[in-house]
Parts: sequence; structure tokens; C-alpha cells
Amino acid sequence: MKLNELSPAPGSAKKDFRRGRGAGSGNGKTAGKGHKGQNARSGGGVRPGFEGGQIPAYRRLPKRGFKNHFAKDYSIVNLSALDKLEDGSVVDLETLAAKKIVKGSGDLKVLGNGTLTKKLTVRAKVFSAAAREKIEAAGGKAEVI
Repeated sequence: MKLNELSPAPGSAKKDFRRGRGAGSGNGKTAGKGHKGQNARSGGGVRPGFEGGQIPAYRRLPKRGFKNHFAKDYSIVNLSALDKLEDGSVVDLETLAAKKIVKGSGDLKVLGNGTLTKKLTVRAKVFSAAAREKIEAAGGKAEVI
């Protein structure tokens, strides 16, 4: 086989549609734009969201809520979820993501909901006061990284 013998598989390649190339092309003369008017002109047409002068939807609908662009992104885990892990293990974001307890985005934040019966070494960015207290009461360590 030579380079000049290569061709696409039958039905995979489609001819480009060429507008305004004569009456015989099936799309000649006005090239599908009709006769005159805003949409027939060069650069014609209206911007996205324009509703013909009617107040557009983005102005009719009420604005709601607030997005804090300075908010920190945390992966949150409660002590009840940590209690399912093996006794004496080291817990960090990578191990929790591997066990699919949290999704591995953002820093790890540990909250004190639930009880902890196992001695764990927990490495996280942030601990709530209750979580730190319960981890240390169970004989574990709360290490801030």
C-alpha cells in the first residue's frame, strides 16, 4: 500500500457544504439568508440573549445568593467515617480518597460528628475542637499539616 492509495472508510468522510457557489449547488444566490433584512447583512444578527427589545430573561429573573470567591475548598470527613478504618492506622487525604470516603479535592477538614473508638493518627489541614478532643480521648493523634 502506498500513501497515494489511502482513502477514508466508506461513509466516514462527508463533503463540505459550500454556500453561495451558484444556482446548481442548491444553495446559490442568497446562500440561505433570504432576501434583505438584518440577518442577510454582513455582520447581521442579534447578540446572544437578545429578545427583540423585550426585557430579556436575565433581567426579568431575580438575582439570588452569594458566591464567596475567597472561600477555602475542604474535603470534609466526620469521626463516624474514620471509625470504620483499621486501629492504629495513619489517616490522611490520600488514604481516605483511596478508600472512597472523601473525594480528593481541597484540603482535609475533620469534624467531630460521631464517636471514635479506634486509636488513629489523623493528618489534616483543619480540625474542629470537638474532633481534636475525641481523637485524643481515644488515644490517637491529631496532626495539623
